[in-house]
Amino acid sequence: MKLDSKIPSGPIEQKWDKHRFDMKLVNPANKRKFSVIVVGSGLAGASAAATMAELGYKVDCFCYQDSPRRAHSIAAQGGINAAKNYQNDGDSVFRLFYDTVKGGDFRAREANVYRLAQVSTNIIDQCVAQGVPFAREYGGTLANRSFGGAQVSRTFYARGQTGQQLLLGAYSALERQIGLGTVKMHSRTEMLDLVMVNGHARGIVTRDLVTGKIEAWAADAVVLATGGYSNVFFLSTNAAGCNVTATWRAYKHGAAFANPCYTQIHPTCIPVSGDHQSKLTLMSESLRNDGRIWVPRAVGDKRAPHQIPEDERDYYLERKYPSFGNLSPRDIASRAAKQVCDEGRGVGPGGQGVYLDFADAIRRLGEDVVRDRYGNLFQMYERITGEDPYKVPMRIFPAPHYTMGGLWVDYNLMSTIPGLHVIGEANFSDHGANRLGASALMQGLADGYFVLPYTIGDYFANAKQPKVSADAPEFKAAVKAVSEQQIKLLSIRGKRTPRSFHKQLGRLLWDKCGMGRTAAGLRDALAEIPAIRAEFWENVNVLGESENLNVSLEMAGRVADFLEFGELMAQDALEREESCGGHFREEYQTPDGEALRNDEQFAHAAAWEYQGPGKKPVRHTEELQFEYVKLATRSYK
Repeated sequence: MKLDSKIPSGPIEQKWDKHRFDMKLVNPANKRKFSVIVVGSGLAGASAAATMAELGYKVDCFCYQDSPRRAHSIAAQGGINAAKNYQNDGDSVFRLFYDTVKGGDFRAREANVYRLAQVSTNIIDQCVAQGVPFAREYGGTLANRSFGGAQVSRTFYARGQTGQQLLLGAYSALERQIGLGTVKMHSRTEMLDLVMVNGHARGIVTRDLVTGKIEAWAADAVVLATGGYSNVFFLSTNAAGCNVTATWRAYKHGAAFANPCYTQIHPTCIPVSGDHQSKLTLMSESLRNDGRIWVPRAVGDKRAPHQIPEDERDYYLERKYPSFGNLSPRDIASRAAKQVCDEGRGVGPGGQGVYLDFADAIRRLGEDVVRDRYGNLFQMYERITGEDPYKVPMRIFPAPHYTMGGLWVDYNLMSTIPGLHVIGEANFSDHGANRLGASALMQGLADGYFVLPYTIGDYFANAKQPKVSADAPEFKAAVKAVSEQQIKLLSIRGKRTPRSFHKQLGRLLWDKCGMGRTAAGLRDALAEIPAIRAEFWENVNVLGESENLNVSLEMAGRVADFLEFGELMAQDALEREESCGGHFREEYQTPDGEALRNDEQFAHAAAWEYQGPGKKPVRHTEELQFEYVKLATRSYK
């Protein structure tokens, strides 16, 4: 397998413009001759489908939700970054690029990140034109706030509903195209396989989640915008339906899977409250703008927070990282929270929590100002915990939230399979080993609105593939294989639910491949996962039938893929003998407990190639060159 990143030559600030000029174009009259399948309808998928349809391509868009408005992008709360420098506080395209490369612990591709920073300014203009109600200052200009990992205010927001409002903008654009007949929307339809013809991605196989019908769909190109795989941990902030199935099944057809161990642990989630939960709830990182994080200084101090005087509190982020304080990047803040809890200073039931305290902000700004900024988040917290955060500090703890790993893509966002493009969280490209706050929405919309619509035209102009139909033998074979797997799952009739296997896998990965990892723990995981998987295929109990609505069958298929993917994730973590970003190998740390990178051996993206059932995948590397941001130890002190 050859990893050709196709990074254009020339100065970094000119690469994208030069590339756009060098790429071949498709005549407007010819665009209607090309069809595209888009899987996923969140920010990346909806924006890509709408924009390509506006250009003239015929688009079929698939999602497993009952509406694109249900995509998990809706849960993003805090904001979206853009290098507009409205605050005149020293921000620029280069500074956003610099912060993102540094924040990603130098494990992202410079050219992709610079392009992301460049088009970030266009995203805001596009969304304002669509009517996204960003917060505004008194004079009418758009407001900004700060997020972790940055010392400037560049985050645009709509109270605590930014993802929802941005998704409504993209959804409106998508609906317009659906109305015009240029996009055909297939909701409640899940992709279960990729179809290859002559080495190119030419279609997908889906299951109608209501009728159970298995169908094949053909097109000239396939776009995956299917999000991340944090649910491999069972408990995460992702929607319960988020899964790895689409990208995993593309991997099994030859799409390289890059950096699968790069998962982000978000520092501000509501702590686990018991064994009954199916997901965790994120409190926006924007809360760290005004909230102060602390724990008792004394080990085992179980007093109520208001009974602990100031001099007996440890504002550990402000103490350890005075330059960034409570706005330290997510991986730093998460590890610090774990450390104080491991020391026995955690708060709440089980000691797995730290306080996020707004008492100072309320005294300084008044409760009304705090309510204007974060009111809906406070309300959500109170409804879940029964505690009033205006009077009692919130309790938070890190939780799996986002994945920086994904299918490997080149500068054109195309995978190692010709014709298979991967955008948004489903690809690996822009965040390196850690994602800074408010940059996920930026990447999803950058890929969908401003990058893929250009690069897919270049693919069509060069590929010159003959038309195929869903009646071709390759499609029939794929439908047969998917149908047989459904029958197999339903025929086992064991004693355990798919959910119980998912829970077992998730706990194992959280313990062995979560916030802290060791070689011994990862080897344990690699020994245990095949055993769990073997039992799954002998003892899972999938209820119901395949010809109608069957949530148990849906879940079983996703868990089967997680059980395979989890092994690759642990293998990737074991091979990467360094600590970087949210990937913390406990053997590799500085004397004061910070992550210790190994640039000489691991300044690369690791891309895994599938070799077949039961065979160890092959690890390839793409060396990362840093010409504009000097490799250096990250310091937020």
